[in-house]
This record gives sequence, C-alpha cells and structure tokens, in this order.
Amino acid sequence: MSSTLHAPFRADFVGSFLRPKALKEARAQFAEGRIGAQELKSVEDRLIKDLIEKEKAHGLQDITDGEFRRAYWHLDFMWGLEGVEHIELEHGYQFHDEETTKGSTRLTGKLGGKNHPFVEHFKYVKQFEGEGVVARQTIPAPAQTLAEFFRGNNAKDTQKIYPEEHQLIKDLASAYRQVIKDLYAAGCRNLQFDDCTWGMIIDDDYWKAMAGTGFTLEGEAERYLEVNNLALQDKPDDLVINTHICRGNYHSSWASKGAYDPVAPYVFAQENVDAFYLEYDDERSGSFEPLKYIPEDKQVVLGLITTKSPVLEDKEEVKRRIREAEKYVPLDRLCLSPQCGFASCEIGNKLTEAQQWAKIDLVREIAKEVWG
Repeated sequence: MSSTLHAPFRADFVGSFLRPKALKEARAQFAEGRIGAQELKSVEDRLIKDLIEKEKAHGLQDITDGEFRRAYWHLDFMWGLEGVEHIELEHGYQFHDEETTKGSTRLTGKLGGKNHPFVEHFKYVKQFEGEGVVARQTIPAPAQTLAEFFRGNNAKDTQKIYPEEHQLIKDLASAYRQVIKDLYAAGCRNLQFDDCTWGMIIDDDYWKAMAGTGFTLEGEAERYLEVNNLALQDKPDDLVINTHICRGNYHSSWASKGAYDPVAPYVFAQENVDAFYLEYDDERSGSFEPLKYIPEDKQVVLGLITTKSPVLEDKEEVKRRIREAEKYVPLDRLCLSPQCGFASCEIGNKLTEAQQWAKIDLVREIAKEVWG
C-alpha cells in the first residue's frame, strides 16, 4: 500500500541526521573486521527505528533513515550501481577550510541499476509509514554521479569504458531509471535527487581551475540538465521526485559559493522535477530573484535554517526572508526547511543531537506561524 502524501511539506527537512555514537562505533568495528555485516545491520536497523520515532515525535510528515547506512550522501549510492567500484584517492574534496575523506568511484564496465542495495534500505523505512507520515528516499542526482566519473584522474577510466560521452549519459540515465523503477515497486512515492553540481559550476574558483580546458558554464549546465531529465523520463505519475541543490556540507564547512542566476534558466526553468529544495542560509546563495524562473506548477522549499551552526535563527528574520521570496513565488507554493542535512557524511556537522532537533522544531514553529 502506498501513501498519497508527498513532499514537500510546509515544515520539511533534507534527509540526513547526526549519526549516533553507537552507529559510528559499529561501522568502525565492521571496517576493522571485528563484527560481520549482519551484526552491523542489526545496529543500523535499531538506530534507524529510533530515529524514525524521533522524526515522528518532532512532527515531521516525511521519514528517512537519516542516511545511517552510508558513509557519504552520494558515493554509497554510486558504489551500488553496476559497473562502479569504490576507490580511495590521494586527496578528498577541498572544502572552504577542510579536506574531506578520500572516497570516490571508478568505472569498471558498462553501467546498470539492477539489484541496487538502496531498494532494500527503503523497504525498511517504508514499514514505518502511518497516518500522515510518508517515507522518502534520497539519492544523488544523475548529474552528481556524472561529475564524479570525471573527477580528476577518474576521467581516464571513464573514457576507457565510454569513449563517447553521449553513450555514458544514456546508460547512466537508464541505470537510474532501473533504480527508480525498483524503488517504485517497493512502494516509494517520494524520491529526492541531491545535487551539488549546480553550486559547483557557478563558483568563480571552479572556472579559474578549469581555465583553458574548453569547458563552459553553458556546456556543463546542458549536460547536467540532459542526464537528469533523461533519468526522469517515463516516471509514474504518482511518483513525486524533488531535487535539493546545495553548495557542499561537510563538518559544518562548505565547498562553493555563487548565486543561482547563471544556472536558473537551466535547472529552475527546465529540470522536470516537482519541487526544488534550495540552499539559502547565507550570502553565498545570492538573492531570491532567480526564483522567477521556477514554473508555476512547481514548489520551492526555502533552506533558510542552517545545519552548519547550533545557533538558532531569529524567527522574525526568517519570516522576513520568506516574504522577500514571496515576491517571486506565491506563498502557497513555498515551504521551509534547513538548507541541507545535518550529516551529509558520517562525520556530521558541528552541533549536538539536541541542537539538531531544536533546529527542526524551529522550522515547524515558523511554518505554523506563516502557513497556519
């Protein structure tokens, strides 16, 4: 049985939560060979069940597993695709003031999406749906996976398997459609694409690094839009697929800066998703003016509450910013959330679990006061 409820909700969130100490310890023991896969799964199951109880207790209408079974918000999904293996690089991603851990991907063969482990992960969450509560699955956007395949020296392995990029894009989209089909069969009606590619290509520092390589913002935007929309082709009418656009979120640090203006005519105007969860928690995101490109049949979730700091935002300031956004998107198509998850990677952001839930409660309080 599938719920007719779907995100976004007036008071919403992005997906990940801080990992409990017991979970971090179990994952470390598994990595060291001190416990087996079934023992790790038992710990994950128990702690995900606890998390879902907290999500419900704090009034959230959608539930996730908090990404508790993942090390990264994106790479674990990529490793689950056929033709992809887990590698460790010499360097991680360079964030504003911190380097991430060093996981990445390598293409070893043609891409496929059969038997993806995230389908079973979703089934576990699905059983906890109830009256007024729906399960959501988060995965990296196809564009994010495409970008990872061309990260540094990864491009050489990618081009060996796929000398022609159009075939890579076609196969990657097909692999995603297979996963989406299997998630749908498992009862998923709420799916979220998490996507940092748009934030990456609007950052001036990115283009300085790419100088002389032949890349253009327009060219990158077109290929990311193409692969995302190909993956969305033929989706069932009652499957809601939203996207979350971010500028990086690792241990309370960020990766990129820049306003949405240059990419809004692509992603906002043309990506065939149902709603946009948008980072807007500080000046790095620019103004609300690019929201004018959002089509009239789509919703916008304003990420005005930061997960990077434990300090609670001023309610009246958040309400003022909602009214400012309302100049471009009517209030009945707006929602509120944190700008990102609380633990995009298992290291988590620099706040406590109590502070995390205080942020969620603040979102709900403001949403009730604004929308009733």
